[in-house]
Amino acid sequence: VPHFRFLTKNDRKKIKLKKNTCFSYLHTDLDPGSSKIKYILSGDGAGTIFVINDKTGDIHAMKRLDREEKAEYTLTAQAVDRDTNKPLEPPSEFIIKVQDINDNAPEFVDGPYHATVPEMSVVGTFVTKVTATDADDPVYGNSAKLVYSILEGQPYFSIEPHTAIIKTALPNMDREAKEEYFVVIQAKDMGGHMGGLSGTTTVTITLTDVNDNPPKFAQSKCHYPLDFETKKSYTLKVEAANIHIDPRFISGGPFKDTATVKIVVEDADEPPVFSSPTYLLEVHENAAINSVIGQVTAHDPDVSSSPIRFSIDRHTDLERQFNINAEDGKITLATPLDRETNMWHNITIVATETTILLCIAMSYGFAIFTETHLFVCFMVIQIVSAVDKDDPKNGHYFLYSLLPEMVNNPNFTIKKNEDNTLSILAKHNGFSRQKQEVYLLPIIISDSGNPPMSSTSTLTIRVCGCSSDGIVQSCNVEAYVLPIGLSMGALIAILACIILLLVIVVLFVTLRRHKNEPLIIKDDEDVRENIIRYDDEGGGEEDTEAFDIATLQNPDGINGFLPRKDIKPDLQFMPRQGLAPVPNGVDVDEFINVRLHEADNDPTAPPYDSIQIYGYEGRGSAAGSLSSLESSASDSDQNFDYLSEWGPRFKRLGELYSVGESDKET
Repeated sequence: VPHFRFLTKNDRKKIKLKKNTCFSYLHTDLDPGSSKIKYILSGDGAGTIFVINDKTGDIHAMKRLDREEKAEYTLTAQAVDRDTNKPLEPPSEFIIKVQDINDNAPEFVDGPYHATVPEMSVVGTFVTKVTATDADDPVYGNSAKLVYSILEGQPYFSIEPHTAIIKTALPNMDREAKEEYFVVIQAKDMGGHMGGLSGTTTVTITLTDVNDNPPKFAQSKCHYPLDFETKKSYTLKVEAANIHIDPRFISGGPFKDTATVKIVVEDADEPPVFSSPTYLLEVHENAAINSVIGQVTAHDPDVSSSPIRFSIDRHTDLERQFNINAEDGKITLATPLDRETNMWHNITIVATETTILLCIAMSYGFAIFTETHLFVCFMVIQIVSAVDKDDPKNGHYFLYSLLPEMVNNPNFTIKKNEDNTLSILAKHNGFSRQKQEVYLLPIIISDSGNPPMSSTSTLTIRVCGCSSDGIVQSCNVEAYVLPIGLSMGALIAILACIILLLVIVVLFVTLRRHKNEPLIIKDDEDVRENIIRYDDEGGGEEDTEAFDIATLQNPDGINGFLPRKDIKPDLQFMPRQGLAPVPNGVDVDEFINVRLHEADNDPTAPPYDSIQIYGYEGRGSAAGSLSSLESSASDSDQNFDYLSEWGPRFKRLGELYSVGESDKET
């Protein structure tokens, strides 16, 4: 007897186990609590679905268990010595059964259903039976206990809650009043209680006819109109019999006779018929002009099936807001529509059979017409015939056909008529002599003799100019003058190109002008940056009262702000105050550093390197100013010998001035 004890937890409450759930554990009586015993597990799902703690014997489920996939697992547990792996007890086999929960809804596998029942049936007449299945366990609990009910279809039909048999619930249902019924059936598990899952299906029930209506004439005096397109002839059998027969002559009977009467219906030209008597078209009020808003269709009920041309009765469209394509019946907008002005527009469309204007001349020969000319005006439908000099007993029967390469001819086709003639039809209208004047249509004709004879002739179809009465006016080639004017689209394209070129030229000139302008706005009163021309003579170098010469030498006294033209500052800053005059000991290097610091902290300065111009000559030089404008002494008082100490270039300058003094004295 194994010494294992198989212990479970919440055996009846845990139906489906979550991952890593410890639902049971094994324990041997030989386990004193030491770590020398090792538990091992084998069998269905061991190591994958079920794992065992080798020290404690706890069994864990690593996956969720689904009873519908596998209802039970057979496992084997054993306790072995951890060091030697020798069995301490015989293996113990146990079965893990997965208990069911209600996790599957009922399903109608064979739905949707179709059934029939005779009309006028009594209440309770069997209609059909439906069946639903539930994948849950039918033994455990109420998970698979189904109850049926009707969601749609009352009060005409009912269903048995447990057998799912559908029956009639209303008497005297008339097929002539309503022939088909749509019924929705629901199946709910858990015995139909709250919390159960449900599934639905549909049953289409059709009432079958029974003879419950006596015959009745629609009219007391029957008038049946004959239609050539529906039936061209009728055959009647008429019998005449004597009602009262003289017994003396009864042996000479029968006193009746029969005759067969064949009624042939002649064709009459009927007007075109629209596919619908009224059309309702919806269009947005902002729809574009020439946009298609709808289409009407019509056909010729006659056998000839003449082409149809469409038009608008302008008495119903006085403002000409709509147009229609005469060929295909597509209706388009001619002017914009305004819903606030007029919400509805009622127009009348007229369908007319296309007038067939034919001017035809042809001659006939053996088995088929020879070199035949057909003059076409607009659409062409013409019936031609052929002759045969033979005289068969049963009459002539001709077969017409086109050459194989002409079967897909896009312009013309042929159709054999019942009276042994041939109809030539045009597949479209709008033939143009400028495009093509003559068309050739080879036709093959065969007779019904033995052996059959055949011949081929070409039908020459010439496009001519005809009047509205069908009279040929001209069949010669007319000069066709192309319009020399440009279309509106071409004019718009040319105008757009010209405007684009003008815009490019204006932008180019603007950029060139902007590039040539300096970045700094110069003050017209700044004598350092402008050349001023005068027409009078000054007093020479001694005339120092004409302008302030100190402005050219000392910029410290200039207080002002030179705005930039290459930027537009977000904020308007007040002109910065000029720096205080620097002492005479400040050299050019220090002056430049001061101006550089000022430019770096200027919020209106551009965010890139720029050239700053200053008219500062510096101070503290032993040579003093080189400008003669400020000289207060005459040239004779100056000595230029010290320039030779400044280097070769200044030494040459001093020599030039010295030479000038010598020449002057001479």
